[in-house]
Amino acid sequence: MRKSLKLLAELQGIDLKIDSFKGEREGMVQGQDLLDIRVAESESGIALKKAELASVEEEKLGLEEGLALEVENISRSEGRIKEIKTQKEYQAVSKEITAARKQKAEVEEQILQKIARIEELKAEVGGLEENLASLQENVAEQKGEIQAKIDSLDKGIVSDTAAREEIVKGFSSSVIRRYTMLREQRRGLAVADARDGSCLGCNMNLPPQLYNSLFRCDDLITCPHCQRILFLRQEEN
Repeated sequence: MRKSLKLLAELQGIDLKIDSFKGEREGMVQGQDLLDIRVAESESGIALKKAELASVEEEKLGLEEGLALEVENISRSEGRIKEIKTQKEYQAVSKEITAARKQKAEVEEQILQKIARIEELKAEVGGLEENLASLQENVAEQKGEIQAKIDSLDKGIVSDTAAREEIVKGFSSSVIRRYTMLREQRRGLAVADARDGSCLGCNMNLPPQLYNSLFRCDDLITCPHCQRILFLRQEEN
């Protein structure tokens, strides 16, 4: 029974190691995901700027079309002046031309503002794209390093899982079920060392008769407080 208890404690050690590897692996995968999110956020920012740029360019095009109409209207009105015969008509057309020229000047100013904004946005997009390229390069390097660590952890998990399976073969299914249930209930610790009359799993004192029975190793004995399987390492006493 002592050998079985020792193997059960060894099994727990392997399981804890596998748990640690899996936890570390999950953290690394999450790290990779965060790197991908950073790239996606950068790409989203560029897409928003490009959408704004397209919108401003469309507004500029609309203004240019409106300007062309104003120029055409002015030209048409100026052509009519030659045909005007009364002072009243002349004043009316002159007023139209003045208003059209004012509108033309305002549209031209708006077009200049759009051109300036377009140049600003192009510069911003260019800067963001340069930053994205640099970010993607750094992320690729970091993800490569993380993946190498993940691969190493996977190898460790495979190796330890194989060792675990060999140990499990030596136990009955009922013992493994009991062990597994205790691990689930006790945060991964199904086996606890007993030392100096206490259970090191819950740090509670054990009844003297129960503690003494651990020396005989007749059966699997559990702690009356935390229900973990007790293992007395006599070589340490």
